Parts: sequence; C-alpha cells; structure tokens
Amino acid sequence: MTNSWVNWAGDQRCTPAAIAEPGSPEEVAALLARAEAAGHTVRVAGSGHSFTDTVCTDGTLMRLSKLNRIHSVDRASGLVRVDAGLTLNAASNSLHPLGLAFPNLGDIDVQTIAGATATGTHGTGAKLQNLSAALHSVEMVLADGSRVELNEQTDPDGWRAARVNIGALGVVTAVTLQMVPSFVLEGIERPLPLEDVLADLDSHVDGNEHFEFYMFAHSDIAMTKRNNTVQLPEQPRGRAVEWFSDILINNHVFDALCRLTRRTPALIPRVQQFSALAGSYRRQVERSYRVFASPRLFRFTEMEYAIAREHSVDAIREIKEVAKRFDTVMPIEVRWVAPDDAFLSPAGGRATCYIAVHQYAGMEYEPYFRACEAVFDRYGGRPHWGKRHFQTAATLAERYPEWERFAAVRRRFDPNGRFANPYLDRVLGPTR
Repeated sequence: MTNSWVNWAGDQRCTPAAIAEPGSPEEVAALLARAEAAGHTVRVAGSGHSFTDTVCTDGTLMRLSKLNRIHSVDRASGLVRVDAGLTLNAASNSLHPLGLAFPNLGDIDVQTIAGATATGTHGTGAKLQNLSAALHSVEMVLADGSRVELNEQTDPDGWRAARVNIGALGVVTAVTLQMVPSFVLEGIERPLPLEDVLADLDSHVDGNEHFEFYMFAHSDIAMTKRNNTVQLPEQPRGRAVEWFSDILINNHVFDALCRLTRRTPALIPRVQQFSALAGSYRRQVERSYRVFASPRLFRFTEMEYAIAREHSVDAIREIKEVAKRFDTVMPIEVRWVAPDDAFLSPAGGRATCYIAVHQYAGMEYEPYFRACEAVFDRYGGRPHWGKRHFQTAATLAERYPEWERFAAVRRRFDPNGRFANPYLDRVLGPTR
C-alpha cells in the first residue's frame, strides 16, 4: 500500500508516515499505542468526500474500509448497530429489505457513516435534522486505547460532542442508529421562476417533507426538487432511462460544458441559461434512498454555510449577485433542516437554511468563496465542517453557544492532542 492519500475532489492530499486499515476496535487500540510510541498524530479517513484538509496528517492515517459490517437489527424499535466505516449507500441497500431506512439523506450517499455524521452532513426538510441526529449511541476508541460507549445516559456531553466531532475526539468504530420504517418517495423536479419561489418560500419549504432548489447566477430559473412520502408501489426507472438522465446528461454532458467554460469563460452565462432551461419536469417514485441520492462523477470543490432560516431570502439573493461577479459555471444549492442539539452542529439550536456554492475542478475558487463567505458572515453563518471555509477558532467560537462544552469534552478525551492536525488547530484551537 502506498503511503499517500487524496480526497475525492483531488484537491487535498497528504503523505502519512503510516496508513492502516484496522478491522476491529482492538486493532484500533493497538494502532494508537504504536502511534504514541512513534510520536505520531492520528487522523481517520472515511470515503474522502470532505473538501477540507481535515484528514491530512504526516503521522498515522487510519482508513475505515474494513469496519463495514452490520452487527444487529431490531426491526421493532428501529435501532441498528453498524460499523463506522459502513457507507450510507451500503446501509440503505442492506436495511431496505428488512423494512428500515434513514429518515433523510443528502444528494450523495457514498460517505461512511462516521465521516458523514462527524462533519454534520445533511439532507433537506424543515422538520428533519441532519444525519448525526440519528446517532443513538457512539462507540469510540480514545487516545489512550480505552473504549467508551457514548449515549444520552452514559455521557450526555460526550454524546452531544461525538455526534458532530470532526475527528477531534477519538476513533469512532461503531454506532447505533435510530432508523425509520422504509418508505417510498415521490420526487418531482420542476423549473420555476426564482422570484416566484422566493415570494412564496415558506409554503414550498413547509408544504413538502423535503424541498430544495438549484439556481444559476445568470438565470432567472430555479430548478426545484420536492420529495414527499407516498403510499404507492416503487416504480423503478429502466436502466437505459436512468443512465441517460443520471449519467449522460447530469454528469458527462454537464462535465463537458464545464470544461468548455473553463477554456472560454465568456460562455458561462449562456451555458447556465441552457442548463437551467434543460432542467425539465421529472417525476420519480422509488424507495427513499434512490430518490435522495444521485451519482456525482465530475470533480468540483464546494463551500456550504448554515444560516438562520429567517435570513433565507435575503442571503439567497445576495449570493446570486455575488456569483455574477465571478467565473463559475456551477449552480448554487439551497436546502433547509430542523435544529438539533449536537454541540458543533451547524444547525444547532436554530431552524436552518443551507446555501452551497461550488467551483469546477481546475478553476480558481478562493476569490469567489471568500466573497460568498463575507455574505454568510453577516448572517452569523456556520460552515459545513466537510466543506471549504476560511474561519478560525477565534471567528467560530462566538457562533456556537456550546463551543466551550465541546472543548471540555475534547480536553477530557484527547488531552495530549493525539488526533490534532493543522486543520483542527486552525478551526478548533489547540487542545492545550
């Protein structure tokens, strides 16, 4: 195995002194002991779908690919015990035949459960929380090799810290998930005038279980998507239709258009207008996880911020105007989630609107993202922990009411900074 690691987007890489793939908590503990003896810090990689340098280390990098089993399923209560390295997609495929599903998912489901929850990954739904809220219990191996089981009864603060932990507390090896009965979604994608959507935004957000939209800087069209539970049998799309829509059009054709605008930025407005109009009406009736998620084959980088829901319309309009000043062909994505109580959840304690901006691989992202971040800052925005931002512990602490409680858990679990790296030192501060 080569001692190098690169993320999915290809824009974060590191060369650890050692890369290991433990297959049990005992092996994790042994690796931590070896890392301490060698003076290595330790980071843990899931599927590499974070856009930040959160995983990068020159010490020991653990990969969770061998921790990928389902241990127990209680169909009556919906509690499911799984390894932390199991991917969201693998869990969905295995649990659906048993009548269980995640209550919500994002539009990508290849992440590991540990990675998705540690960064506060989310879907959309005004009454639905982010994925980490499904963590009923968390098994973690600490820097000293001890194994702890964190839940609301055993360690309330540890549990609230562990649900969104950015890899700062220990190595999550297993979790107990609170699942819901399997369900079928009707997904309807429909282009609508953006101003019409914003004029009646609450009815769209509150009138659907899941509502989101994409918009482009140079188009007046919002590409809306609403997903709602229906009591209908699944109606799987044919393989040819699925390939044409999800692979050819949404990936290969759009990738080709992005490449074209990278060479000729003057074409961006016309490509965006074409892409928005090409988003024609589509209806899908399928098991939930197949409606929530779709493949992403082309590479990009991303920034996403959580702001209080009441600022949705103003912030959306401002970000759209900012995007007009920069060369980016990529869309802006807007979603909503319910509040939760994880200490470092970007949606902690408030109904939340998420706004995500993207830049195609190989195109300059920093000036655009910094201009967007200036808007998010004015609204007290909190960055998605797995996506690009330029914040520091000094700028973030005041945005999280429970910041000091997380810091106290971190000092308790990792007093010597075994799991630290430059990213965590920057965004959380040093442990000592």
